[in-house]
Amino acid sequence: MDRRAKMIWNRIVIKLGGTILLLFLMVLLPLGFVIDRAFSGFYYQEVRAEIEDLSSRYAESIAASNNPQIPYMLEMMSEFSKIKLYMVDAQGTIIVTSGVPSSVQGTLIPEEEVQTLLQGKSVEKEFIEPLDNQRYLVSGTPIISKDQFNGGVYVVSSVNVIDESLEKIRSMLWLSGMGAFFLALAFTYILSKKLSDPLIQMEKATRKIAKGDLKTRVTPPSKDEMGSLAQAINDLALDLQKYRESRSEFFSNISHELRTPMTSIEGYAKVLKEKLYDSEEEKEQYLDIIHQESIRLTRIIGDLFELSKIEEGKIGFHFEWIDLSEVLNSAIQKTKWRAQEKGLDMRAYIQPDLPFVYCDGHRMAQVFMNLLDNAIRYTEQGTILAKMPKENDVVKISVEDTGIGIPEDELTYIFERFYRVEKSRSREFGGTGLGLAIVKNLVEQQGGSIRAFSEVGKGTRFEITFLISPDIKKEEEEE
Repeated sequence: MDRRAKMIWNRIVIKLGGTILLLFLMVLLPLGFVIDRAFSGFYYQEVRAEIEDLSSRYAESIAASNNPQIPYMLEMMSEFSKIKLYMVDAQGTIIVTSGVPSSVQGTLIPEEEVQTLLQGKSVEKEFIEPLDNQRYLVSGTPIISKDQFNGGVYVVSSVNVIDESLEKIRSMLWLSGMGAFFLALAFTYILSKKLSDPLIQMEKATRKIAKGDLKTRVTPPSKDEMGSLAQAINDLALDLQKYRESRSEFFSNISHELRTPMTSIEGYAKVLKEKLYDSEEEKEQYLDIIHQESIRLTRIIGDLFELSKIEEGKIGFHFEWIDLSEVLNSAIQKTKWRAQEKGLDMRAYIQPDLPFVYCDGHRMAQVFMNLLDNAIRYTEQGTILAKMPKENDVVKISVEDTGIGIPEDELTYIFERFYRVEKSRSREFGGTGLGLAIVKNLVEQQGGSIRAFSEVGKGTRFEITFLISPDIKKEEEEE
């Protein structure tokens, strides 16, 4: 039960919803506190300003009049207008009171208040009336006539009405806050579900993919990052599916490729061991077959080893400034005899005075040999053309043939490891599906790029480009 509860609390909808609600409360509570303080301050300030204004006006009226009946007239007026006040003389004795039960005529106010009034300053205070237990605000103003202190006038106002108004406002704030909270709760739940459901769907899909169900797909919920993540999962499943298919195809092909020379070597070695040949000429023929099959086997194993080193990043490069035209010419001379054996016309166009390229000459020779070997293998008649021109800021090398071509929908995958075009005819043409993967890795690790263009039945063109170094370009411009 505890584990189930932990799983529930660890759900993303709970975490996300809780986080949003927590942020909402972190905003709502301080906001409510600020609003409450603002209203309280506003109301109290209004009352203070009102009683301060009244006490000042009364004090000025008394100071300006010489009528000894003014205090009593003031008392009658306050009772009529229901304004609570009391008046003190110069010694601090209450001489007039109206509506303030605790302020009895003849009693003295505190000495510190007398001193404050004597200095010409107003008195502001708050007290609780013991008889009715009400809270009051008090504002006292000194009565000064002809620079002589004659006492003070205090105006008193109950704050119960303010407190009742503030309680109503607080109730309204609480109600609106609770309404906003439940509204936010509903919104958060909907939003959390909307955000978490696609993630849960993706989590289930990735688990299926991890178990080997590579046909699993996720419907992108939107065109934002969530949709991009869903598409990435679909792409991953598709790539894994292609990898599984290509790996299966590769193992099938490589098993055949390895089995064929091994079978030939084993068979003819047995014939030679048991001396089942009729002449020395037949013996030499069998030895030659064993030799050719061992070369073929070595090439297959070499390609596998080379690709393994490249993928693990263990291959070494010896970079230097190379004249690639010499490397390409050398590769053409080494493969020309194979083209002639098939009746193919091999041509080359190399622009003179090409700039040097900073790369590994041995690795580039391996690249050119591989591309030329592919062109010869998949071309039955026609021409193989190698070109090396300079175009703007790049040196471009292309190898073009008039062979069987590559379907357009497979061009994207030909540089992937283990991938072989024309699988039904792959054994007719040979190859392991590793050559182009090796070529692409070698070119890109030397700072170049490679692309393929093809049309079925008309041929294929591979293009390698290298950017010209700014220093080399500057030297050419100066020359």
